[in-house]
Amino acid sequence: MSSDPLRSLLFVPGTRTDWLAKARAAGADAAILDLEDAVPSAGKAEALRAVAEAVAGHGGPMALFVRVNPLDGWAAAEELRAIAHERLAGVVLPKVTGPADVRFADRLLGWCERERGLPPGHLALVPLLETASGLREAYEVGRAAGRVAYLGAVTAPGGDVERAVGYRWSPEGTETLGLRSRVLLDVRAAGAPNPVAGLWTRVADLDGLRAFAAQNRALGYEGMLAIHPSHVPVINEVFSPGPEELARCARLVAAVEAAQAAGAGAVTFEGEMVDEAMAATARRLLQRHRDR
Repeated sequence: MSSDPLRSLLFVPGTRTDWLAKARAAGADAAILDLEDAVPSAGKAEALRAVAEAVAGHGGPMALFVRVNPLDGWAAAEELRAIAHERLAGVVLPKVTGPADVRFADRLLGWCERERGLPPGHLALVPLLETASGLREAYEVGRAAGRVAYLGAVTAPGGDVERAVGYRWSPEGTETLGLRSRVLLDVRAAGAPNPVAGLWTRVADLDGLRAFAAQNRALGYEGMLAIHPSHVPVINEVFSPGPEELARCARLVAAVEAAQAAGAGAVTFEGEMVDEAMAATARRLLQRHRDR
């Protein structure tokens, strides 16, 4: 399974696979072709055919995911068979209620991988915590299968999560700050890689998006889901360290290593006391963003 860090994951309606070009042009790290909420019931069969074709023809550096319908019957299982492909990065699973949903999806994906001749675990699984029980069991959801990645709290206004929890959304996000923080801690403790948050639905409010993305990054999230191509550059910028931050990390590592060579465990660096713990954090940031 590839679970590289993803800053921006842009939803694209399954009925408009031609919009994948817009996702690429916007610079999205990943696109999510949506077979669930973005597709009316009468159009799901045709959308599935279009999405399967788009997956088979996909190329380039942008990762491609598909949000399937809830796995509540054989028709949903057949969706997985139709889209499973070596060029698919993973499957986004909606309305997860707990670890049992993840284990069931994991078994079905394993079956699809064997059928397609793919390595075990090739397809990542992104469970969406859109129910109160799913949010409460974020830790167990994160531990339920080794293919789980990009797990996090999605707190859009007026959607499934607001209805399930009962909060009243505000642009400042104060009503969901505790929820996003707790879910992130659960995900980190479970060992699920690269947690992402979301969503920002005010298409024209890029300043609000920037503030919300910065808040999520400060909490420890590594990316965000997006619904509009204009949001992608803002999200990418917020979740990427700037040249000054990277340069400071390099200086910090050099200062700690020089102190260690001289027999010291800690050193004063630009007005702060730093040691190997801070150097390890700086090295990780440098390593993950050296090619960005």
